[in-house]
This record gives sequence, structure tokens and C-alpha cells, in this order.
Amino acid sequence: MKLAFSTLGVPGLPLDDVLRLAAAHGYHGVELRAHPEEPVHPGIGPEERADAVARFAAAGVEVLGVAGYARVAAPGDDETVLGQVRELIDLAGDLGAGYVRVFPGGGDEQSAEEADATAARRLGVAAEYAADRGVRVLLETHDSHRTGAAASRVAGLVGHRNVGVLWDVMHTWLGGEQPAASFAALSPYLGYVQVKDVAGADDTTPLALGAGALPLAECVEVLSREGWDGWLCWEYEARWYESAAPLPELLADGREVLGRLLNESA
Repeated sequence: MKLAFSTLGVPGLPLDDVLRLAAAHGYHGVELRAHPEEPVHPGIGPEERADAVARFAAAGVEVLGVAGYARVAAPGDDETVLGQVRELIDLAGDLGAGYVRVFPGGGDEQSAEEADATAARRLGVAAEYAADRGVRVLLETHDSHRTGAAASRVAGLVGHRNVGVLWDVMHTWLGGEQPAASFAALSPYLGYVQVKDVAGADDTTPLALGAGALPLAECVEVLSREGWDGWLCWEYEARWYESAAPLPELLADGREVLGRLLNESA
């Protein structure tokens, strides 16, 4: 498996510094948080995109994906949401990234069936656009669809190879789903896996990998046992927690923890 980390853990850090950290600590790729406060986001132009591609190539680091904030199951106008998703797809395509992350965002204003149908309708339209750009749109296990069972319902309705699911192991755990059950539901659609660690369900302040309550060893063991050979991406949510320790000083140990888990599950 290849290892990456998300720039959510180092909000606003210049791209050269992000790439230096990745290369220095043995990470194969970076997931780019696609937000205007970051150096790479949908609002940058062709020259900036080309420059980012050149910087990644020079560092020998891959662009894993573009993590956007479009909410495909949210009530409202389809075209507004689809416009956001197309912008993310274009950015990923220009950067040579294989994936775009979107959220469900179904909320409480509609039933689960309505939210599924809304998300599937929009993702079905986005799938053709994504296919033309060589990008796969991934619905993250999050908020209204936090379990593998819930997210896979939507991907199954879409039935297109350019739409899949991103497995955030914290959210499936918070949803009461065991790793084996999550993988069983997600395996036909799985794009990549976000790993992280937290103290518990009542305190999701990010911790160093292996220092919290999440069943990381079990997740990696399931993936290895099933022969899955994709990306593990450490999403350290420092942007939302002022008390979180700085990610740069944790990257070396985090790489060691992931390497050990992979070795133990081999």
C-alpha cells in the first residue's frame, strides 16, 4: 500500500514545505485540501496548476487526490452542487490526481431514501464528466452516510466506475460498524482509505496514529487479508482543533506506525 497525508493537517502551509515534509518522511503522496485558504484550490489558474504539477514531480511525490467540500446529498439546486464538483474534477485532472473527495451532507430535511436518490442523481451526472478527465469521484463515509453500508448504497445506485467511496475509518467506527463489515460493504467501490486516531467517540481531537481508540490495526489487517493494495491517507484534522499537536512533528512516527501495521498484517 502507498502512504499519504492530507494538507488538512498543515493548513495554509506553502506547497514546497508540504512536499519537503512528504519526501523527508517517506510518504508517497499528498491529499490536497481544496479550499481557498490553501495554496492549491479550484480558484487558481492554469499557470499555478502547471507550477504545482512541476513541484510535485520535482519532489517525487504524487498528488493522491483533491479533497473538496461539495455536499452531493444536500437539499437544493442540482446545478450549484454539480458546478462545485466539476470544478474539483477539473482541478484534479489538471494536477494529475486520480480522485476527488465529496461529502454526502444529507442532513435532517429529507429521508435516507431521498438523500440517497439526490446523491446518486448528481453523482451519476458527474461520473461522465469525471470519466472524460480520468478522475474518480469518491463519496466519503461522513455525516449523513457515515457507514460503509450507507455510502455503498449510493455508489450502488450510481453504478459507474468513475464514482466510488472514500473510507474514513473514524466515521464508520463512530457509526458502530466493524472494519470487516465496512470493507465488505465498500470493497466494490473503494477508492482509498483515510486513517486517523482520536481519544474516543466523545473527544475527536486528533491524536498521533496509534495513540487513540480507533481500530487501525484491524482496518489494515482487513485490507491486507483481502489483498487490497491502494492508498492509506492520514487525515489529521488540525485545522479544526487548536489544541492538536502540530502535524510536522508527528509525521515520522506516523510513518513508522503505518509501516509496522503493514508489516504485521502481511
